[in-house]
Amino acid sequence: MLAFVFGALIAADQPETSVAPDAALEKLNAGNQRCASSKVSASKPTAARRAETSQKQHPFAVIVGCADSRTSPEIIFDQNIGDLFVIRTAGNLVDDYALGSIEYAVEHLGVRLVVVLGHERCGAVQAALQSESAPGHINALVRDIQPAIKAAKGRPGDALTNAVHENALQMAEKIRKSVELGDLAPKTRVVSGYYSLDTGKVEWDKK
Repeated sequence: MLAFVFGALIAADQPETSVAPDAALEKLNAGNQRCASSKVSASKPTAARRAETSQKQHPFAVIVGCADSRTSPEIIFDQNIGDLFVIRTAGNLVDDYALGSIEYAVEHLGVRLVVVLGHERCGAVQAALQSESAPGHINALVRDIQPAIKAAKGRPGDALTNAVHENALQMAEKIRKSVELGDLAPKTRVVSGYYSLDTGKVEWDKK
């Protein structure tokens, strides 16, 4: 019975259309330019938009971001209710729950762009730089960021900035290797970026 209900819910949420990865990235860039330039938001939530999306959703991008209170993707990219499918954990780490959420967004909501977004002065990455362990469940965050810390060690420039970039790159690569998208995999693009708290701008990683 539960399987039938879940199947019905998924079938009811099939996407009408999907936005191609390049077009989705252009929309994110345009929104970030609005945010960074301090112009009036073009995507403020309204009662009409809430009503429009109350029965169905068609987000055009998945954002795997940090839980940091200053890094809300909807604000950074100036998007509205229903535009982004957001997954957030400290250090923008990717686990089985995140992978399952991405698979759902791609397979059942029509999303074709997945973004992993690190950010300036990330506290989780800073903690992993300072120590290989931490109290309580924070230790899981520090542990899983360690591969990025080790990979970025010795590079020229700021150690924290380098580690944040590397962590986002590694999480993006983990998604590419681990997410199960079947025939949709070649149509889906995974990218990573870096959000500056100081400027409000997003810089996309080249890799």
